[in-house]
Amino acid sequence: QVQLVESGGGLVQPGGSLRLSCAASGIRFSIYAMRWYRQAPGKQRELVAAITSGGSTNYADSVKGRFTISRDNVKNTMYLQMNGLKPEDTAHYYCNAGTVMASYWGQGTQVTVSS
Repeated sequence: QVQLVESGGGLVQPGGSLRLSCAASGIRFSIYAMRWYRQAPGKQRELVAAITSGGSTNYADSVKGRFTISRDNVKNTMYLQMNGLKPEDTAHYYCNAGTVMASYWGQGTQVTVSS
């Protein structure tokens, strides 16, 4: 059974930092491209950051220079280090694991940036 479990969300003040984690089980983690998405109320889900099986990364323009995606293929875990958080980063953050054959989602973790 495939499971993706996100953690690390919470309430943080503007300018603060959080680190999200996505722990995977039931898949051969190292071969999967991994992605973080987010969805704010009333908005479409958007891609925040991605990391390939080889470690190449991509970011949405809105988070470049502030967020860093990484993965640990020994721990089967992906991370999103978020610095310089802004109120517009408030959203439910989801992790996704994908290959050309399959795509899996976690339940997400809420990030709220507010003073």
